[in-house]
Amino acid sequence: MIAMKVPSPGESITEVQIARWLKKDGDYVEKDEELCEIDSDKATLTLAAEASGVLSIQVKEGETVPVGTQVCTIDETKTDGKPKVDSPQTTVDSQKSTDNTSVKKEDSKKEKADSKPASKPVTEEAPAAKPTQSATKSYPEGIPSVAAAKMMREKGIEESQVEATGKGGRITKGDVLEHLSASPEKQAEAPEPMVRGLRREKMSMLRKKVSQRLVSVKQETAMLTTFNEVDMSAIMNIRKQFKETFKETHGVNLGFMSFFTKAVCAALKNYPAVNAQIDGEEIVYHDYCDIGIAVSAPKGLMVPVMRNAETLSLAEIEKQVSALAGKARDGKLSIEEMTGGTFTITNGGVFGSMLSTPILNPPQSAILGMHNIVERPVAIQGKVEIRPIMYVALSYDHRIIDGRESVSFLVNVKQMLEEPVKMLFDGKDPLKKLLNL
Repeated sequence: MIAMKVPSPGESITEVQIARWLKKDGDYVEKDEELCEIDSDKATLTLAAEASGVLSIQVKEGETVPVGTQVCTIDETKTDGKPKVDSPQTTVDSQKSTDNTSVKKEDSKKEKADSKPASKPVTEEAPAAKPTQSATKSYPEGIPSVAAAKMMREKGIEESQVEATGKGGRITKGDVLEHLSASPEKQAEAPEPMVRGLRREKMSMLRKKVSQRLVSVKQETAMLTTFNEVDMSAIMNIRKQFKETFKETHGVNLGFMSFFTKAVCAALKNYPAVNAQIDGEEIVYHDYCDIGIAVSAPKGLMVPVMRNAETLSLAEIEKQVSALAGKARDGKLSIEEMTGGTFTITNGGVFGSMLSTPILNPPQSAILGMHNIVERPVAIQGKVEIRPIMYVALSYDHRIIDGRESVSFLVNVKQMLEEPVKMLFDGKDPLKKLLNL
């Protein structure tokens, strides 16, 4: 008998929730087959079978248990539920035995039939017995039920108009509805039934943790948001021109997230306070950019992290974003992949958001919000032109980032997105960089 216990997802996690059993109690499972999904307040992991045998579940779905708790056992001595494969010879012998038995039974039936005297032919049918009044009628004939009577009064329907199908000739509510459906003009008058369903679901550990963190951010930081708008014409022209070639070369689509990530990394070098965080009475500055990408997953918001994003190319960023987003949707992200970020980017534009004030992802001090791209009239050198515009928002902790730094950082990001070549020169004008000015 193998006892299966909850493994430790991480040092700071003491309890987990059995989110979903992938196998049923009594199922035969193979070694290394996934048995259940386990939710912690940081990530989701799966429990795999340590041996082959029959599964016995001891903890139900939705229960919260301490790390190390025994949740099921696997009996290696049993093979219930596992299909047994017979040898070919055994199958043939069994078939022969079955055929012989069938022949003997048929012969026996024929002998009995021959020995029976011929039955007397039936010349006329006996009249069917009439059911008694008590067996067929519980109510006076034609009297509608309470619900049917109420509906008939409301619709002005006479009893003689409705065909009764209820017990004892009673008019039911279904009979009235059937009458209304047969009358189009009256059917239009019938009110649609009101649906007032109510459903309760227990919050997952991940959802509870996210809720606690978001509330604590609002209470413990001096959060402020600044806004700007970005003309996306240059980036959209690049994507239009090189989209197919980029995918053929690198195997991924050229999206907007890679451009924003490169622009953010370059701006963070120019404004290091935006890439810093508070630790007690100290400010911790980072000389690297670990960029978190907020992903909406079935079990809640997750923020996987791209390490050293400042060293990655556009193609490498797109590949990592695709891989991390896929893991988030499948609940396969590890705790290591969701910790240690220095700055976060969230894209509400994929859901159609025009503008928002994103909440900080602690202990980080800033987060950039992307939104949808809409063609808007803008003034270009004294003329009104239609341009694809995106509103961007930077939420930041005012305790560590001043207004000057936050606004300048967002303007720097805007400039690089509107002139993508600047990303190659750390946000500086290429000509001035060449002239060392």
